[in-house]
Amino acid sequence: MLFQTLDDKEQCIAVYTNGELQYGTIPENLTKTWGYASYLDDRDIQFANIYFGGNNPGPACPDCLKEQWEQISNKLEAFFRSFEEAKVDLNENCFFDLVPEKYLLKYCEIKNKITKHVLENHEKPKNYDFLANLIKVVKKIQNQKLNIDTSVLNNRIFDFKTRQICKKIKNSEPYVKYDIFGTRTGRLTTIKNSFPILTLAKEYRKVISPYNDWFVELDFNAAELRTLLALSGKEQPKEDLHEWNLKNVYRNIGTREEAKQRIFAWLYNPESKDYLSNRAYERDKVLTKYWDGNCVKTCFHREIEADKHHALNYIIQSTTSDLFLDRVIEVFNFLKNRKSFISFCIHDSLVIDFSNEDKEILTDLKRLFSDTKLGIFRTNMSAGKNFGKMKKLEL
Repeated sequence: MLFQTLDDKEQCIAVYTNGELQYGTIPENLTKTWGYASYLDDRDIQFANIYFGGNNPGPACPDCLKEQWEQISNKLEAFFRSFEEAKVDLNENCFFDLVPEKYLLKYCEIKNKITKHVLENHEKPKNYDFLANLIKVVKKIQNQKLNIDTSVLNNRIFDFKTRQICKKIKNSEPYVKYDIFGTRTGRLTTIKNSFPILTLAKEYRKVISPYNDWFVELDFNAAELRTLLALSGKEQPKEDLHEWNLKNVYRNIGTREEAKQRIFAWLYNPESKDYLSNRAYERDKVLTKYWDGNCVKTCFHREIEADKHHALNYIIQSTTSDLFLDRVIEVFNFLKNRKSFISFCIHDSLVIDFSNEDKEILTDLKRLFSDTKLGIFRTNMSAGKNFGKMKKLEL
């Protein structure tokens, strides 16, 4: 049965079905809706936004409904603007408590029709289950308030850039709100008013502290290069990959940093003819396997239109992103019923708000993160009392 949720926060349970709004409880026979809400776990529900590949129902709206959709969307947008001007925090209040019921009914009924249209006219994506699980993780992160203290920057407040950063943080919400549909390759972006976690410079990261005892960070060593090696059918070196490149690809000529610069200069420039790099990584072989001349098709079932200039980058970036996000989902499930939890992630770096009472799982956590669908990737682990003071952990 078709239905719509009226808020996606765990404490704001309300659904529209059969022309009525129901609060506090969810009927058992609901099966199809536009998007996920936190209180829909453990139910067999089809989410139309995954079929369509976007969070906004507007672009999916059939022509016969566009005028009605625009009218109700504009009305609700006016409510949102009034909430913002009145400084009403929608992270702390339920949306449906603030909007007259007649507008909610109209909005949900049209959204039901758009949902039905999408589910009937779009093919179910091959990576549907992966995306559905990912949405559950990012929604959980979205509903967790960050522990932010900008006063730690007071000794630098004379600096113009620091003042701008503090202003930006003040004007954003203390929540990380990801959009899983924001890029062609599947890399996460953040939505408007989200805390700017993806662009926060390292010197300002100390404004974020854990609620538990530590931040623990996991990230792959040379993630995109390891992805290219895996897609080439090559064995993963256990050591630092840039050191390995220096010794095994570039014949110990130069330094680790020079080897790193050389490999990336070759990797992201299709015109580069670096023989030693190509012999070790075989990017042409990977390009032939995953690009048909018009479209990239990754091993994670993403299809991305691409010309030759962008094709290899899309293959590597998209595959690496999905490889990482698959591990994020596994870590999220592993941490269920524990005090430690995922706080946020930045590209291919996962940050956990970690409790000392879970310290016996650190080795297992690193092992789980490293065990990707393309083989064992060397993983770096760091820890710190705030996100600006992370130090490497050797386990």
